[in-house]
Amino acid sequence: MATNQNESKGFYKLSWMQRIGFGSGDLAQNLIFQTVATFLMLYLTTVLKIDGAFVGSLILVVRLIDCFWSPIVGRYIDNHNPKLGKYRTYLLWGGIPLTAAACLLMLPAAASWSMSMKIIYATVSYTLLSMIYSVVNIPYGSIMASMTRDNDEVLKLTSTRMVCANIGQIVVQAGFPIGLALFASTVIDWNQALFMAIGTIPAFIILPCLPLLKSWFGKKGLYYLLLSIGIVGFVILYCIGKFGNVDDMKVVVQCAKIMTGVGLLVGSLMWALVPEVISEAEYRTGNRPAAIVNALAGVAFKAGFSIAGWITPLVMGMGFIGFKFADEESAALPTVPGAWFGVTCIFAIVGFALLMYCFNSCKERIATTPEKPVTYGEMFQEFKANKCLQLMIGIFVVVFLASFISAPVNAYYPKLNSLNEAMQPIYNATQQEAILWFTCVIPAVLLVIVGYLIYKYPLTDERLDEINREIEARNA
Repeated sequence: MATNQNESKGFYKLSWMQRIGFGSGDLAQNLIFQTVATFLMLYLTTVLKIDGAFVGSLILVVRLIDCFWSPIVGRYIDNHNPKLGKYRTYLLWGGIPLTAAACLLMLPAAASWSMSMKIIYATVSYTLLSMIYSVVNIPYGSIMASMTRDNDEVLKLTSTRMVCANIGQIVVQAGFPIGLALFASTVIDWNQALFMAIGTIPAFIILPCLPLLKSWFGKKGLYYLLLSIGIVGFVILYCIGKFGNVDDMKVVVQCAKIMTGVGLLVGSLMWALVPEVISEAEYRTGNRPAAIVNALAGVAFKAGFSIAGWITPLVMGMGFIGFKFADEESAALPTVPGAWFGVTCIFAIVGFALLMYCFNSCKERIATTPEKPVTYGEMFQEFKANKCLQLMIGIFVVVFLASFISAPVNAYYPKLNSLNEAMQPIYNATQQEAILWFTCVIPAVLLVIVGYLIYKYPLTDERLDEINREIEARNA
């Protein structure tokens, strides 16, 4: 009876089927997002042979557009309440065009078009996909805050969601190069596929143990531990690439890559802060701005991705480095257009099926619509007043910048010491150093900054419990 009374106040207990159903939505979205984050730059530069500087600028501009678009989506969602669910509705009606846009992102015919047509096609298709993705991703993130107020349940939801997200990541990062090789009828580079995907393995060990690890080390202590392991991993990778030979130390390289995955896993754990910030905002204002906070978190997440996507091809393609992405000899992956289209379509269609499973499995029980529509001025005021939100956004930008700045270059690290047919290094000394900086040095420095921002984050679990109980008492 006590449990039922507690649940009636918003502290709902969830079944594993509900948690897995919710997590399947993140798996679905990651099949598309990881394809874009890791492989779109390589597709545009090596298959369509568009200049790297333009590709970097395109990624940046599209994400700047999204900085304005996401709050519009978040405001609309918070101010409306569709019959199929305040947030669930958009998994269905956004999932259909999202799947179509993903399939149209890498059309085989585009490789034979003129350069001006390629540029127009890349700009329109990527912008359209990004805008539709926000229509699905923002309400999806809001679902978690509408299922329960219970901190332990939120942590289990987060860990389940992030396990599913990392399944999507490992499927794409290992499966995409393998799929390309199969479609293109070329030899599969298993060492490359393993290196790109092995960093996600810690997620399947650590995330299911989050409640236990959190009880041992505390929330911040756990973050510090993971970050420290990741930084050490990046240092080892740099030392091997700089002073050793990647081909001769494959086992150590893969172990170090696993360690870096431990550090970058903090990015997955950051999504647990979103319901905390939503509750803190509800405590102060009386409104529960779930979609708005998720929209701002999404902007920060995409800001990290866009900065990484802009800097990497821009700097790598500069004259003093002279990295030629379109050079067939230095290409890290097959460049057969039909292969890229086939793999992308498979991921998109599977993703849609998973979104529909998520739509049918999630149950919204804490969802409010403001008595009057939330204005953009109020959104800005909330950002100014909410220190937790400011720090969360800062953490999101930096940790996902660390994650994505190395993503496209990871395909080149295993080939760092490779030789061409003339027995000469494929990459010169400057290019090798650039690969090392983007793969190791910059992410390590960014993880140090993440640790400092986490240190400044004020919400403890004890204070959060007080806030949630005061909210429920006020509502009663």
